[in-house]
Amino acid sequence: MKKLLSLFCVLALTAALLAGCTSNTADSNAGAGADNNASAAQEPEDSTQTAAEPIDINIMALKGPTAMGMVQFMNEADTGALTDNNYHFTITAVTDEASAALGSGTTDIAAIPANLASVLYHNTEGAVQVLAINTLGVVYIVERGDSIQSVEDLRGKTIYASGKGTTPEYALNYVLAQNGIDPAADVTMEWKSEQAECLSALMADENAIAMLPQPFVTTAQTQSPDIRVALDLTEEWDKCQSGSEAPSTMVTGVVVARTAFVEQYPEAVAAFLDHYKESVDFVTGNTAEAAQLVGQYEIVPAQVAEKALPECNITFMEGAEMQEKLSGYLAVLFEQNPQSVGGALPDDGFYYSR
Repeated sequence: MKKLLSLFCVLALTAALLAGCTSNTADSNAGAGADNNASAAQEPEDSTQTAAEPIDINIMALKGPTAMGMVQFMNEADTGALTDNNYHFTITAVTDEASAALGSGTTDIAAIPANLASVLYHNTEGAVQVLAINTLGVVYIVERGDSIQSVEDLRGKTIYASGKGTTPEYALNYVLAQNGIDPAADVTMEWKSEQAECLSALMADENAIAMLPQPFVTTAQTQSPDIRVALDLTEEWDKCQSGSEAPSTMVTGVVVARTAFVEQYPEAVAAFLDHYKESVDFVTGNTAEAAQLVGQYEIVPAQVAEKALPECNITFMEGAEMQEKLSGYLAVLFEQNPQSVGGALPDDGFYYSR
């Protein structure tokens, strides 16, 4: 525990120095905000939830597909339709905020980038577990123009992006490297703290190229009809994997929980997963209605959400299927850069199964 507290404190200081210009690096994500970690560790030793005991559950999601998949869940909690537990949702645009909240114990469950979950698992010595995959590939290369027709056309270009140290960066690096392009020498990455900054850069420069996830791609196209999707990184990933004996799937986001919370409140975790799956099924099957809820929670405007939802690859995978898909994806990242997943592939304890 002393080792864990020390790690959180050191990385929390790093995150504080970067406040106001969040870098979203994987290492700072792994421990930021942990000065309050003692409160997270003070779980009652012999207190296991029973079905008759509603508890407070703090849940955080990143502004985008992970939050969009939760909107029915959030709405039912807010309107009082769910009474099994007291669900409190927070939506953030900054990855570091979710990492810090997990580290400090101020959130119990969070939707975060897939590789960051592995980094956190290693850097906290197993203090988080992954519950489910919630988003597959949603990252695209967009431009104002018609200059990018293939990955090779990115050579020598400047690309605006957010999510340094997380899934988008490593997915792009993998695709570039597999196409003979050195990510460090052959392209210039301009990292922004939020997707909104990438949109601003894209709008300000008619020759700009950006790496954006949905629904921000649709938002950009709504603001400027000359913005086009040049490359789908999921398709490019699949091309790179086509010759593999066991092709991996690009995984953008997962939902994780503090291990101490999972162990203390198994009934609550099971209930959360049931509600989340129901919400994902609703969102993927009722685009127009779901879009209204997305707008209500100010994730993106409803009209943008209605166009973007079919392209967001929102999903729900748990158990053995989740472990197979996620472990294959992390293995590809590990081969590219071991630090992208925390220095080692996670063991079976990383994957929660009920």
